[in-house]
Amino acid sequence: MPLYEYVCTDCDHIFDALRAMQDADAPIECTQCHSDRTQRRISLFATHIEGRLLAGNGASCSTCRTHTCSTCSSKPT
Repeated sequence: MPLYEYVCTDCDHIFDALRAMQDADAPIECTQCHSDRTQRRISLFATHIEGRLLAGNGASCSTCRTHTCSTCSSKPT
């Protein structure tokens, strides 16, 4: 089951929930204020693979291709 990230539009609390894909956009109660006015967020991730930092979808920015990136610390491949 995928892990989705939500934000409450009443209290701005951000929380995660394991839900079936078909329920991803269905209303869910905020874990802090219990409001049902929540929205699914686009989640970002980062991981280290073979000594490189990959962020988001794993694509490096154009800066990373020429030198060590000041944004994500990737080194040229």
